[in-house]
Amino acid sequence: MIKDTSIFAHPSELEFAQILNFYGLKWEYEPRSFALRYDGDKIAEMMTPDFYLTDLDLYLELTTLKQSLVTQKNRKVRKIKELYPDVNIKLLYRKDFHRILAKYGFGPLAEADTKGIDKILLSTRQIQHKVNRLGSEISSDYKGLKPVLVGVQRGMICFMADLMRKISLPVEIDFMTISPYSGDDSQSVGISKDLEMDLSGKDVILVEDIIDTGMTLSFLKDHLISKNTNSLQICTLLDKKIRRLVETDIKYVGFDVPDEFLVGYGLDYNEKYRNLPFIGILQT
Repeated sequence: MIKDTSIFAHPSELEFAQILNFYGLKWEYEPRSFALRYDGDKIAEMMTPDFYLTDLDLYLELTTLKQSLVTQKNRKVRKIKELYPDVNIKLLYRKDFHRILAKYGFGPLAEADTKGIDKILLSTRQIQHKVNRLGSEISSDYKGLKPVLVGVQRGMICFMADLMRKISLPVEIDFMTISPYSGDDSQSVGISKDLEMDLSGKDVILVEDIIDTGMTLSFLKDHLISKNTNSLQICTLLDKKIRRLVETDIKYVGFDVPDEFLVGYGLDYNEKYRNLPFIGILQT
């Protein structure tokens, strides 16, 4: 729980801190300043990143204020990387932050009127071709075994249903759901519906529709490993690497996708568009 909310310079920083708390990621607010330029012996320019994620050794700077500041912050981050090569720092842009909130039904994007699909990113044929390939890879890698496919939430339903039919092995399936983010700082991510199957000694494949920040995936991996699985691999149809905060190994990836709000083939916007046979970019 955040005891002193007055420490934050902007409401978006408080909101982001609450999201970090939700996922159980340890953070410090503005713990260090980096000197960027000197005038003689005096510091003429410096930068103090907004957050430091201690477990990830990662500094984050939010660019959710005036857009005119983005160029300046980009320059400073590049300078930090140049002067302090061992420091891991990333910019979290306004649209990144809004999309994190929109994923849980909060923020400006979640409240915006939509005009439908801007364009089709992946056609039905492209998706099915990739699902066939992933099914073949899994069938080869797990030959002689009976893997368990684990689905989480609802977005993976189309992908998982098609994928399991392309695996030429006996498979088992189970499902789980996690508690949604509500904006309440006292809440943390948890399991609202756990798996019914005993995973002890089983070879598990966690099936995801899309992986972006990696925060949810990190939590799910720890939860599944705690069930004494024999092995655990990740299979995702879509990988949005540009938004990754928590790095993790992903063995099976369908498509690397751009930083856009995607819908269709199970992905939704306010529970709309899930039943589209393709994956499109949402127009807002």
